[in-house]
Amino acid sequence: MSKPMNRRTFINSCLAAGTLCEVRYARVESAVAGSANTKRNVLLLIADDHGIDQLGCYGNRVVRTPNLDSLAAEGVRFTHAFAIAASCSASRGTILSGLYTHQNGQFGHQHNYNHFSFHDGVVTLPALLSANGYRTGVIGKLHVAPPAQLPFDLQVPDGELMGNRDVSTMAQRAGEFFDADPERPFFLLVGYSDPHRAAKGFANDADYPGIVKKRYDPSQVPVPGFLPDEPEVREELADQYTSIDRLDRGVGMVLERLRRSGRYDDTLIIYISDNGIPFPGAKTTVYDSGVRLPMIVSAPGVAEPGLVNRNMVSYVDLLPTILEWTGSAGPGYPLPGRSFLPVLNVERSGDWETVYHSHIFHEITMYYPMRSVRTRRYRYILNLFPELEYPFATDLFASKTWQVVVKKRLERMGQRSVHAYLHRPAEELYDLEHDPVESVNLAGSDENRSILVRMRSLCRQWREKTGDPWLILDNYIENKTL
Repeated sequence: MSKPMNRRTFINSCLAAGTLCEVRYARVESAVAGSANTKRNVLLLIADDHGIDQLGCYGNRVVRTPNLDSLAAEGVRFTHAFAIAASCSASRGTILSGLYTHQNGQFGHQHNYNHFSFHDGVVTLPALLSANGYRTGVIGKLHVAPPAQLPFDLQVPDGELMGNRDVSTMAQRAGEFFDADPERPFFLLVGYSDPHRAAKGFANDADYPGIVKKRYDPSQVPVPGFLPDEPEVREELADQYTSIDRLDRGVGMVLERLRRSGRYDDTLIIYISDNGIPFPGAKTTVYDSGVRLPMIVSAPGVAEPGLVNRNMVSYVDLLPTILEWTGSAGPGYPLPGRSFLPVLNVERSGDWETVYHSHIFHEITMYYPMRSVRTRRYRYILNLFPELEYPFATDLFASKTWQVVVKKRLERMGQRSVHAYLHRPAEELYDLEHDPVESVNLAGSDENRSILVRMRSLCRQWREKTGDPWLILDNYIENKTL
């Protein structure tokens, strides 16, 4: 008698055969609830600057992402997953600490002269899992500090894979990690550098082992509504798509190594991006283009393979989710997020309708603190220093996309005016139902006054609850004195 196929094996066999599976499984609540006696694995895959509209499973009909599409077909695809900040180190700091940017100290970039790092006393995910007997590792980009508070058992040395696009070698190292200690549960973070910009373009000039380079036709790529539809913009988007193609192949290689290890069916797999696409109007902003991101979760116990989950989840929820999955204890202080395992199999719950964002720096020269509240329909942004011109990341300023705006003296970047992008008011309010690009600021509208007051209040309450140090600025303004 042949051995019955489990859920993942069945889905994978259907996908391999090119069959569209419309199978629905009974809800298995206990399978996604962790306990102290459960030792199950976690694989966290983090892309670098991969936008939500740049995968086939999210509706893009040009870019090729078959491996991520397959992962979504066997798992759960979130439509409303949000980073805390659209900046590499700040976003990753939240993922690994479970704290907002203004709480954990990873205010901006970790590397070089930027030198931001966690506050003393912040207990990170690898430390919490290690205390529960987990073997932990990171391969590729980490981009947070200090090392003493990130006690990974395996960390591939900086310079070997950080910034490297050799996804085949990354998969090989991941396979070695999976096989090294098969009796011990693991947590592995694979941090890709694709599809981040490189010193030139998107690192597509080089050849990489096991990768057949795929080029895209600039005339075929969709241009987001916050970018100008110019030839230079299309060229850069097409170049980035080649990097995304390589990323997807790398994900497939890692998942194949996990299957070969025999540990695939005991592993929670989470795919996310750290922030939005590396183009002006997305990365470094707290607009949806910067912080609303792809998140695909595959786990034993998913009741409906291919489920589209519409709950609004935040990256502060990732650490509590992993702690619940692994049955691990928390850090001993309150965490602002919560596990989304209870709603993993629920398309939409009325209890997951609001998320918050906290941006302070990108590079150290880019001080522009913002706080934001996002509900299902509205986004509110508080710009703490509106007198400053909005700053540019070095790579975005040098990009062909921004330079064509400068050289052609374009007045608009897609649906946004260039002036409004560079010069922000103290408050912004957008109706995402009617203005998904967030180009029409309603904060000064009398008819939206009640909404503004409500969103402003939500922001203030959240900042007070999470101990935002920048609240002292409000006190200066309100009291006019120390």
